[in-house]
Amino acid sequence: MSAPKVEIVMDAMAPQAAAMRICAIVQRMLVKRAISKTVGTTDNLREAGLSSLDMVNLMLAIEGEFDIFIPQAEMTPENFVCIDAIEAMMARLTAA
Repeated sequence: MSAPKVEIVMDAMAPQAAAMRICAIVQRMLVKRAISKTVGTTDNLREAGLSSLDMVNLMLAIEGEFDIFIPQAEMTPENFVCIDAIEAMMARLTAA
């Protein structure tokens, strides 16, 4: 049985490179949970089907994919509510 196909919809305002990589991470996580739905960059990731444990794994995956450290103060639900929020947090972290 093949894994369900998950389509990620990119919003026009999202910076392409980082947002596409974040989308790919989210897509892999949703496929692991056998969730087949379209997720846009402003869609709530919890509502899309990611659990609390998935959100922790998402933080770790973002750190690994982008070779960044996410300080504890930035590990908030607001920063991981959607792909756009993750990208904005990363922009703040890498601007320093």
